[in-house]
Amino acid sequence: MSDGEFELIARLLERLPPPGPRVRIPSGDDAAVTEHDGPLVISVDALVEGVHFTLPQFPMKAVGRKALAAALSDLAAMGSEPLEAFVVLGVPDGGEGDGLLELADGMAEVAERDGVAVVGGDVTRAPALLMSVTAIGTEAADAPLVARSGAEPGDVIAVTGELGGAACALALLLEPDAQGPSAELRDEILARQLDPRPRLAAGRALAKAGAKAMIDVSDGLAADAGHLAWSSGVRLEIELERLPLAPGVEEIASSTGNARATAAAGGEDYELLVALSPERVTDVAAAVEATGTRLTTIGTAVSGEGVSVRDADGRELDLPGYDHLR
Repeated sequence: MSDGEFELIARLLERLPPPGPRVRIPSGDDAAVTEHDGPLVISVDALVEGVHFTLPQFPMKAVGRKALAAALSDLAAMGSEPLEAFVVLGVPDGGEGDGLLELADGMAEVAERDGVAVVGGDVTRAPALLMSVTAIGTEAADAPLVARSGAEPGDVIAVTGELGGAACALALLLEPDAQGPSAELRDEILARQLDPRPRLAAGRALAKAGAKAMIDVSDGLAADAGHLAWSSGVRLEIELERLPLAPGVEEIASSTGNARATAAAGGEDYELLVALSPERVTDVAAAVEATGTRLTTIGTAVSGEGVSVRDADGRELDLPGYDHLR
């Protein structure tokens, strides 16, 4: 016999790390109770089968990892210190069993790695597998929170890490027999989808070092740059040739031009796009590198509105990025 709702919740909770000292009343009551000082940073993110992942290409453990990591990436973009997460799990007919426990194991990996307590949520029947994660963080003592709205004309625009890997990983997952890179490099690329790493430490380093505006790259660099530009009331001018490419992107794309277009338009890289005062760039880059990643300058903020992404010949490209409703 398959588990009922409460039996399933109990089994899922067994897979997760213990709540930790901030949790006064953990999952199992009508509501969880946690204790904090200072402001709370709250974000909600959802993963839906057929939209954000496909089965069986995504192992269930990878679904759990990606759901929690994507939510934590929003906290990283604020420079926030993560605290807790609440999870809503929608289970389709026939979706019960060990697969859901593997999903919890994936969440547990991320929770342990990033110091997050999963303290509550809900389980419901749904037409497709879905996870909605509410992530809660706080402002670090030495790192003021960073919004999207602080960029000014003259600021430098930079991005952490590397781009295009998640889009190429999705291509490999959907066409597993296609000719691609070596097995070792293939695993590295696939990890951008199956085990994404939110830039939490880099986000706090950027906040502490004086980032003026920040956003995570989830819908594609060009699209997310548009959100930052709109919130700040500036125009962002980005040079395509300066985008840092993830390993394997050029090999999977048919040309360097296509690779850089993929880096600009592909979503789910979960890197951080940031606006900085020009005089702070060197110090900020060093602070980011100390967290284990790099910071690459890719453009500038100017007066105006919108985003311009230009190739080496000065041509402006149309790179819309991902829109959930289109």
